[in-house]
Amino acid sequence: MSYPIELIRHSLAHVMAAAVQKLYPDVKFAGGPAIENGFYYDFDTEHRFSEDDFAAIEKEMKALIKSDGRFDRREISLDEAKEIFKNQPYKMEWLNEYDANGEVLSIYTFRDFTDLCRGPHVASSKDLPKDGFKIKSVAGAYWKGDSKNKMLQRIYVDAFATGEELAEFLKMQEEAAARDNRKLGKDMDLFHFEPEYAPGCVFWHDKGFKVYRRLIDFIRARQNREGYLEISTPTVLERSLWERSGHWAKYAEHNYSGKTLDGKDFCVKPMSCPGGMLVYAQGIKSYKDLPLYLAEFGKVNRYEASGALAGLMRVREMTQDDAHIFCTEEQLQEEVVKALRLMIDVYHKLGFKKILMDLETRPDSEFRIGSDEVWDFAEDALRKSLESMGADYILAEGEGAFYGPKICLYLWDAIGRKWQCGTVQLDMNLPERFDLSYIGEDGEKHRPVMLHRAILGSIERFMGVLLESTAGVLPLWLSPEPVVVAPVSEKFKDYANEVVEKLQKAGVYTRADLRDEKVNYKIRELSLAKTPIIAVVGEKEMNDRTVTLRYLGKEGQQVKSLDSFVDEMTEAIKLPL
Repeated sequence: MSYPIELIRHSLAHVMAAAVQKLYPDVKFAGGPAIENGFYYDFDTEHRFSEDDFAAIEKEMKALIKSDGRFDRREISLDEAKEIFKNQPYKMEWLNEYDANGEVLSIYTFRDFTDLCRGPHVASSKDLPKDGFKIKSVAGAYWKGDSKNKMLQRIYVDAFATGEELAEFLKMQEEAAARDNRKLGKDMDLFHFEPEYAPGCVFWHDKGFKVYRRLIDFIRARQNREGYLEISTPTVLERSLWERSGHWAKYAEHNYSGKTLDGKDFCVKPMSCPGGMLVYAQGIKSYKDLPLYLAEFGKVNRYEASGALAGLMRVREMTQDDAHIFCTEEQLQEEVVKALRLMIDVYHKLGFKKILMDLETRPDSEFRIGSDEVWDFAEDALRKSLESMGADYILAEGEGAFYGPKICLYLWDAIGRKWQCGTVQLDMNLPERFDLSYIGEDGEKHRPVMLHRAILGSIERFMGVLLESTAGVLPLWLSPEPVVVAPVSEKFKDYANEVVEKLQKAGVYTRADLRDEKVNYKIRELSLAKTPIIAVVGEKEMNDRTVTLRYLGKEGQQVKSLDSFVDEMTEAIKLPL
């Protein structure tokens, strides 16, 4: 019998708990759910787990699986459960807070290990893979995720239905490690972090900042062509603005805020939306002004937990390519489709061909604003927009923003990982809260509908995704150094500088590597830094007015005339509009 992978993973979590109990009898158990790519279990024990323990735990798990033990379920009363788990404080805490509400209390026993669990599980350990799991890591985790509680030890395990699937996954993980944006950032001299002075904030080096600016140039050029107006709003704004928008109630703990000497509360902006509302509110708007596209490359700051920070993928300070589209209800569906098509075209030009969209509906949250009628209209409008495009999408119920439903776009990278990047969010609540209006054809005031739109999302995070997907081999138009000229000796540095000058006059950023090193050493170093093209010049090249070209990732070399190479590079670095 075949079982769903989530069920296999959760059953393996019980097997691991049984193995840990056998090896460390004093252990206290918290819980162990299945997660993406595996499972984890939280333990409380005096023993400090390390990588040195992984092999012993895995060996015991395999022995337990081979023993063909059954997973026996039993329904019990609350009093019976408290007797069974009287020496397990985390289970007892859960039982003391237990509110049945019609739910049956059940336990599962596997060999000598018994756990509170709803199930289901596989019937027997013989249904589990003996070679489909591998302990990944151990980390600290607060009980119930609350830093006021005790720190437990969480053992993470990668787990799949077969050894072949595990091997494939581990191979992909190795590839992902080689592509890690932090490693590439160092190898390519793009950026670094200073955890002591500015945790979660990027220190851009010259090369990295070139890529950052080039991405913004690309989005700016596309927006200009679509009729967007670019604005800039203050970084620090009075707290009452965020209370008015509803962001303070939901995100206060993630804000950087404080009082000034005059006793006012200010907040470093965590998003650009309220500023965009204030810009729209300046002056009277007519229906003839709509749709109105206001775009901003806004620098925002959010206090993310230190444990969540992960290179460019999760930062505390970021730049978002925000835009706010104000339109009438009649224009709404067309504007959603236009925004989505722009985003998809941008992704294609950046090399991402596989794109998934989901429709995220109203959250069940105390912070949600707006009536059910407004939410019904907004969700229906987004759904109809997707259907009019013939788009494939999935429904993600309850995942919308607190102010409106949204469409999120996910990209697949070169090694099969999925990343959420762009979003279109329909908002009929903030225009209401900020009393925005336009004069309609009837001469009366009407409320505009607003779309929040981000293409890349966070420029920092998107750069991380792009770097890892390309393994640092960026397209020439985006590369910080599309070509470096390497003379074979000092005798040819004048010709190298001439090549550089011609390329720079044509708008191609380049430089000459004039270090007193052998040319093969220079080639190795430049290749490590992911330089797309190395132009080698020596006596023959100088005499023939040519360059010998080595392309990153390709065997052999090509010889081209200097003029034709300059023409080729001039075209190659143009924005792909």
